[in-house]
Amino acid sequence: MEITTKAYGNCDLVQVSGRIDSNTSPKLDDALKALLNANRYRIVLDLAEVTFVSSSGIWVILETQKACKKHRGGNLVITNVNDEIAYSLELAGLHRFFTYYDDITAAVASFV
Repeated sequence: MEITTKAYGNCDLVQVSGRIDSNTSPKLDDALKALLNANRYRIVLDLAEVTFVSSSGIWVILETQKACKKHRGGNLVITNVNDEIAYSLELAGLHRFFTYYDDITAAVASFV
């Protein structure tokens, strides 16, 4: 799994590629916690290159979103979710907790 983070004026874009599973989710957790520790609570999570998300990966994303929402204007939004991951989130009943965008531009613009 590869993770890149790019800061924008109003949010941070986190792009992930590969699998997010029990072996790799701690790496994602570390990257997201680094943003939270830097008082960055507006996060766009780009899953365009993600092929699989396990329950441990979903847990990391959900916990980060909850931490973001504790701060005024904070949120974690998701962009470029493939159909399989979207279906997994729906089966788990978690799709209601996330805001999805079809592309990065719309997701970043949501924080303006």
